[in-house]
This record gives sequence, C-alpha cells and structure tokens, in this order.
Amino acid sequence: MPVDSRVLALWCMDWPAVAAATAAGLASTTPVAVTLANRVIACSASARAGGVRRGLRRREAQARCPQVHVVTADSARDARHFENVIAAVDDLVPRAEVLRPGLLVLSVRGAARYFGSEPVAAERLIDAVAAAGAECQVGVADQLPTAVFAARAGRIVEPGNDAAFLSELSIRQLATEPALSVRGREDLADLLWRMGIRTLGQFAELSRTDVASRFGADAVAAHRFACGEPDRGPSGRDPVAELDAVLNCDPPIDRVDAAAFAGRSLAGDLHRRLEGAGVGCTRLAIHAVTANGEELERVWRCAEPLTEDATADRVRWQLDGWLNRRTRNRGACERPTAPVTVLRLRPVEVVSAAALQLPLWGGLGEEDRLRARRALLRVQGLLGPEAVQVPVLSGGRGPAERITFTPLGDEQVPRADPRQPWPGQLPEPSPTVLLDDPVELLDGQGNPVRVTSRGLFSADPIRLTGTGRRDGRLRWWAGPWPVDERWWDPGNRGAGRTARVQVLLGGDEKGGADDLALLLCYRQRRWYLEGVYE
Repeated sequence: MPVDSRVLALWCMDWPAVAAATAAGLASTTPVAVTLANRVIACSASARAGGVRRGLRRREAQARCPQVHVVTADSARDARHFENVIAAVDDLVPRAEVLRPGLLVLSVRGAARYFGSEPVAAERLIDAVAAAGAECQVGVADQLPTAVFAARAGRIVEPGNDAAFLSELSIRQLATEPALSVRGREDLADLLWRMGIRTLGQFAELSRTDVASRFGADAVAAHRFACGEPDRGPSGRDPVAELDAVLNCDPPIDRVDAAAFAGRSLAGDLHRRLEGAGVGCTRLAIHAVTANGEELERVWRCAEPLTEDATADRVRWQLDGWLNRRTRNRGACERPTAPVTVLRLRPVEVVSAAALQLPLWGGLGEEDRLRARRALLRVQGLLGPEAVQVPVLSGGRGPAERITFTPLGDEQVPRADPRQPWPGQLPEPSPTVLLDDPVELLDGQGNPVRVTSRGLFSADPIRLTGTGRRDGRLRWWAGPWPVDERWWDPGNRGAGRTARVQVLLGGDEKGGADDLALLLCYRQRRWYLEGVYE
C-alpha cells in the first residue's frame, strides 16, 4: 500500500461528556455522565473512576457516583463545541472530514511531508487540539476504518500491516464505532460471537463466498474491513457542482434558529436533486459565504447515504458551530466577520439508488421510526424520564389492568404475566379509549341500578347519566359479568367485588350514526365509565 494513501484519524475521547462539561463551564476533572433514554451513553474519565459505566440507568449512575453531573444527550451541543477542534486541525492540515462530533479523518500525505514524518505530524495535531482545550488520540493506517481503530489505541500502524493490527481486535469491535457501522451491524457481531468467532482475524479467515451467502451484503463490507482491504479514503479533490443546492440568504443568517430553518429548506432541495439523479449522498460539503466575502467549508462523511433529516441536522450543527465559534486564546465569542449570505450543499461522494432502502409507496420506514423516537427522546430530555411512557401488554381482567406503562428506554416489564389464565377476563375486542369517569345507571323510575351479591342487576337498566354528551337511553346491554378478586387487599382500587357491563346508547329509535358502545364497571357501589368502543 503506497504511503501517499495513508489516513490519519483524530479521536477525542468521551466527546459528548467533554462538550457537556464545556457548555456547563465545569472543570475537566468534574465527573460527567451523558444520558439518552434514561441510560448513560458517555461519561468522563473521572466518572468512570467513580464507578459510572455506559448502559447504566441514571439513578444507578448517581448512586455509584453522587457527585456526577448528569446531562441529556445533545448532538447539536457536541457539534457546536467540536468546531473549535476542527478549526485547530485546519490551521495545520486542511481538508479534514468529520465522521461525527469527536472524530475526524484526513489524508496524512501532505502533513507527513511538511512536518517530516507521520509521528511528528500526529504530535503537532495533538498539541494543537490540546491548545484548543481538548484531549485526543491519533491513529494512522493505510485504510480509513483501520485508522479510526488505531486512533482508539493511539497507534501508528506500519504500511501494509492493517490486517495484522485488526486481527487481534474483538469481533464486537465491528459495531463499536457508529460512524463506520450501519444498522444491523451489532446483530451481525452478536451472531458471529455466538458462532464462536471471537476476533476480526478469525472472521477474516472465512471465505468471502461463504460470508456473502450466509450473512448478506453488510457482512461482506465488514469482511473487507477485517481483511484490511481498500476502502474509500478522505477526499482531497474539489466536488463537482452539478448536484449542488444553493440558498441565497435574504436576510443574511446571523442566528442559530434562522440557520436551522435555512438548513431544513436547503436539505429538502438537495435531496430532490439527488432523487432526480437516482443517487444518495455519503459525503457532504457544507459551504458558506459571508457578506464580507469570507468562505467557510466543512465536509461531513457518513457510513450510510444521508436522509433529508440527517442532512438538515448536519447543516444545523455546522452553522451552529460557525456562528458560536470561540477563540482558543480567550473565552470571548468569535463570530464570522459578517452574516452568512450564501449557503451551498455539495454532494462530494454519491452512491447509486440501489444503496438506498426507502419504504414502498411512502409507507413507514425504519428512518421514520427513528425520527419519531428522536422526537420522543427530546421531549423526555425536556420534561424528565417519566414524561414519555410506552405501553406494555400485561395480564389482568379489565382493559386498564392489561396495560403497564414504563418510561421510554427502561426495560419493558409487564405488571403481570399476560400468558397466564385470567378467569373473568373481558373478551375481545377491548375498548379503543380508556376512561375512569363516575356515572349513574338508572332504571325506568329514575332509581339507581346496583349489582347484587348474586351478580345480578337490581333492576333493568334504562338510562345512563353523568357522561355529558354521552347521556342517553340504553338501546342494548349485556352483562353484568361479576369478578371477585383481591378481597384481601382493601388498598387496591380494583380489589373486592366488581362487575362490568357493555351498553349501547342510541340517539334515535332506529339506532344510526349516533349509536355509541360503552364499557361500564361497577366497583365499591359506584358505576364508572371505563371505556368507549369506536
């Protein structure tokens, strides 16, 4: 492998925690944990020394290290503060590509020639990043993925030794770096582990034909990586302009909220162009021009073709970083010399439409589900872990008892086993809307109807009141179905003797569009509207 093709990767350890500490003005020795869906996804070295680990629940992390500063994950914050690191690198070596906040790559050819050798270039970059207020590790290798893992180990891999360096790594390393893996890579690593393949070297020894026939296309890409075979390196060329999306900003952009709106609009324009050409973008250049003629450009690189939302996010992150860049010598905010007047998106690298996995006929695809989950996580980050809850099918007799709500991200454990027999369980279908409103069930003389100890009505029910717009005469009813459970637990709301009845309210004598099916529950000598069938 020629030295000219060598790649340098620069990795800032625990970057989400570092960015969170910087944003909060905390000392570098302060324990910091970053959570997503109520679980720790990153933590500082001092937090790890206190017992905090990735994957722990927030409360457990605080119990292990009471002084830990816990913050919610924020990709925009990570990208905004990483811009200072990128600027420090650009001062020494231009044309760096961002894989994600905290990780960038570049071609080491020019830097090695200028500084005399690869080790000296690596040392100069580490010093420059340290001057910007961050710590990093650098790795150099023939191929980009190998360089990323070499940076994690702080190694410079000799030319031609990529495969030998990778061979000792655990097979689970296939899925540790999100910037290099695609959806499903973690499942592949887990499957290989269960098959007895423990290292990347053992995986590389498998036949390429066997890997393709048994595991699929992504496994072939992972196999090429394990073998240290050539991969797409950092681009040192100017991108072609035929697919560029350009926005002339009027008025000029000088605020982050305006930048986010412009990024969303421009991302939509770019992806319409890409769809028209039948391609997807895996390497995106974001170019900005200010009113004073200053030009800024940054390249973002992705393992998978960018979606419109992912493009908009990267544009927002980058503009946020530019508009809030800070100097390395003082804490004052250093904005561009003038507002941004022109914004351009350039697809530096594109792949054919065959690489895109889009839903048929506009249906719900995996990306839509991920986008919905991201929105819920943002709400959870604003309002707390208990604010967003998901239902889990549980065991029980009534419709409300058969649902257990757990915070999003927590283990979904039902209150009771739904597979067990539940005598007296309400038959299907269940009500569409669950309520718990007190109502009155009356007979023909207007007297309350009760359920006797024998499980029968005290009189035929004729009318339902207390439901507002749902008040009316009964056209039909079925039941009651009595249940006597948990008589030993008076503190339980559903304890003792209960009964359920289904009723149909009609708005006219013939029963038409105004008919309404309801589920009533009798407990503690009161009737409650428990559900509505729709």
